[in-house]
Amino acid sequence: MKITALPYYTLLLIIAGLFITPVHAAPFAYIPNEKSGSISIIDTSTQKVVDTITTGGAPRGIVVSQDGKLLYVSDRSANGLVVIDLASQKIAMRIPLGESPEGVSISPDGRWVVAAIELTNRVAFIDTAAQRLDFSIKTAGKNPEHAEFSPDGRWLLVSAEEADSVDVIDVATRQQIKSITVGARPRGIGFLPNGSQAYVACELPGVVYVIDMATQAVVKTIKAGNFANGVAAAPNGKQVFISNGRDASVSAIDVASQQITATIPVGNRPWGLAVTPDGSRVYVANGRSNSVSVIHAETHQTVVTIPVGEAPWGVVIH
Repeated sequence: MKITALPYYTLLLIIAGLFITPVHAAPFAYIPNEKSGSISIIDTSTQKVVDTITTGGAPRGIVVSQDGKLLYVSDRSANGLVVIDLASQKIAMRIPLGESPEGVSISPDGRWVVAAIELTNRVAFIDTAAQRLDFSIKTAGKNPEHAEFSPDGRWLLVSAEEADSVDVIDVATRQQIKSITVGARPRGIGFLPNGSQAYVACELPGVVYVIDMATQAVVKTIKAGNFANGVAAAPNGKQVFISNGRDASVSAIDVASQQITATIPVGNRPWGLAVTPDGSRVYVANGRSNSVSVIHAETHQTVVTIPVGEAPWGVVIH
């Protein structure tokens, strides 16, 4: 049998192809459905639910591990954290936390997952290497709901349902060092990517408080909609999005002017929301419409509404 030698340039193309980095698929949006006891997985390229993971209980807060292999989900009814292996889409373990865990966050270095524990007025720190509860910190605010790390991992801001302030926790010293007065019933917290400012949505007055992190003081208040709740900052730091629970809308804040530039209709009772890594879309969980609204971040138009489970609580995108 005669073997024909391949041309030199063909060999080069084949060799080069071996080292080409494969194109990654579009990120997925993960939606905890509190009343369905499930996680809906949305492919952001097709805008369709491609899978559903059954967790049982009442899943609420949700984050993804840095390597994208694990989901950490607070389960209010089971008083714990559910750890889901995304390769198998099975529950890998459950970590006991305390009564009624709610919002969760992951530190920038991936070392800690924290959960706000409502009934014990504490923030629990879970060691992601050991996959266990390491310690907890008492909060001044009663009924803590959300806890968010600053982008540098130095600070943790905690909002509480029965408070008019945000607690500041020094992560290194593991102490609550200050409370910053804001409006009644603070909810969602979002940092600009450079960490210079934090935005806090206060539900009862429908006002967003802008905190300067260098001075840890409020420098601006912005009137949003009724029952302002979720907060998500765009990756480029130019916009911040606020969900307004009673108005069934999302407010877009221009960071440069600190003004609301658009109010976008979405489903009923929007709660958690998240922006895609490329900054092009905003995903909003509509708790009483059992859907997720997808907003074009620049045109401020809802481009699609995606049915999910019952009472979707939040969104994380990875």
